[in-house]
Amino acid sequence: MRWCLLFCGLAVCHVTHAADYNILDYGARNDTTVLSTTAIQQAIDECSAHGGGRVLVPTGSYKIGTIVLRSHVNLHLESGAVLYGSTRLSDYQPQVSTYRSLRTGGATVQLIYADSVCDVSLTGFGIIDGRGAAFPKLSWNDEGITRPHLLRFIQSQDIRIHDLTLRNSGCWMQHYLACDRLQIRGIKVFNRNNYNNDALDLDGCHDVTVSEMLADSDDDGITLKSTSPRLCENISIQNCIISSHCNGIKLGTETNGGFRNIVIQGCVVKPSKDQSSQFFGHESRRGTSAVSLEITDGGILENVLVQNISVEGTESPIFIRLGNRARPYAADVPVTQVGTIRGVRLSQISIIGAGPTGCSITGLPGHPVEDISLSDITIRHAGGQQAVAVPADEKEKDYPEAIMWGILPARGFFVRHARNVEFRNVRIVTEKPDGRPEYVKIDDE
Repeated sequence: MRWCLLFCGLAVCHVTHAADYNILDYGARNDTTVLSTTAIQQAIDECSAHGGGRVLVPTGSYKIGTIVLRSHVNLHLESGAVLYGSTRLSDYQPQVSTYRSLRTGGATVQLIYADSVCDVSLTGFGIIDGRGAAFPKLSWNDEGITRPHLLRFIQSQDIRIHDLTLRNSGCWMQHYLACDRLQIRGIKVFNRNNYNNDALDLDGCHDVTVSEMLADSDDDGITLKSTSPRLCENISIQNCIISSHCNGIKLGTETNGGFRNIVIQGCVVKPSKDQSSQFFGHESRRGTSAVSLEITDGGILENVLVQNISVEGTESPIFIRLGNRARPYAADVPVTQVGTIRGVRLSQISIIGAGPTGCSITGLPGHPVEDISLSDITIRHAGGQQAVAVPADEKEKDYPEAIMWGILPARGFFVRHARNVEFRNVRIVTEKPDGRPEYVKIDDE
């Protein structure tokens, strides 16, 4: 039972009894030929209705369609417990959120869904497997429509995701949209069985910690987005190991609100050991970038710290881009201004085995990126390139990607439309002689 008292306008919750609700008692079956969706949903609903507690998934294999989480519920998977997503789209219940964003506005499908909840946990050393390869890509924007997300939280608070293994989503593995006070710790993510297989997407979230996550994804690894005017703000990401065919750690691509007060430290970005499949990413399979910081749809990016990062591979390891794609989050709210990037610190970054493309820091004419500091960085890459002309096309409206201009004119950093960019103790080492200068700076305002 959960009792709430009010002191000086603050709600103080005290749990006097947190009961266990074993899904077997509600008719769940350790049998992947039958659905246990209804049984697990009944356990969740009853647990929440009685003030909260733990919904226990014991050792065994269970098949489910969409389940909807409720407030004050801890869905706990014991070691050896596996929740398998159904491979039939008809077993997924479409959900409609009131939250207005580029990624909402119609019915979507998820394996595990929550909207406007608080105090919810997913814990234990069990596995959630979406079996996402069963859902073919049918159109360009079919994520969450005909290919289910595995886990989606919208406008929720006090969320904890601990220790689980998450595998094989139909599209993004985890999407947290407009959530506050989110803690992700010690989880393992393997998501390389379909298109748009991001490992983690934080979208307009506040007060988030992500730590000790092991992730292997075909698409982007850890991604911060802003698909509404709400910024991603006050985010700490640390001690994670990320493998990706695309971008290891990315702020973007959707940036209607932007990003503020972001700390990323103590992480490793490396290629996947399993190279058996590839849907997106650089043809080398070494990954596209290690760190991408982007604003393209208005919005701001400021006060971002990236430090103590170890990188193996990636074609163009560091990519900072201010563009003007100007994609609105809703048709009636056009993007009328170019965004801003300022106050970025990158330090103590070691990169080996990168491709020959080089790195870039670019703004637009009249809209420079500002106040960028790079220090104590070593980049070792293949080299072997001849002199390359400066790209004539600004690609102002293009999708931002570290390889968008191909081989860059600098073997180190191509800098264009930037103000107050500082390089300190930055080393560029190439395996083969390279005819390009270490730095090319143009319109350094």
